[in-house]
Amino acid sequence: MKILVIEDSPFLRHAIEKLLQKSGHQVTTAADGKTGLHAALTALPEMILLDMMLPGIEGTSVLKELKRNPLTADVPVVVLSSLSQKNEEALKKVGASAYLEKSALNLDKNADLLIQVVDRAAGKVPTV
Repeated sequence: MKILVIEDSPFLRHAIEKLLQKSGHQVTTAADGKTGLHAALTALPEMILLDMMLPGIEGTSVLKELKRNPLTADVPVVVLSSLSQKNEEALKKVGASAYLEKSALNLDKNADLLIQVVDRAAGKVPTV
């Protein structure tokens, strides 16, 4: 699957990219909202992992723009956030397919969680 990762942390962006590639996905990355929107329109990914706290255009605005554009409106967006899960429902109303707290994303010990969320958002695994 072609996945776009929009994440400003170089460490986390690289770690997610490597994990997804290891799982067989093609990955494009962007470090800010403006670059991420451009990458979404040029790469036309099948899924987007989107950080909420981005420089320039913040994540909620990126999500709204992705959902407004006919080219990206149907692309599942998994929100990655350091904010508490209380924001999950509001983000899903804007168009997020799934929500993942970064604190739960321990790529060293529990890399499977990210893959499970990606598979679930892609419709490969039934929602529990």
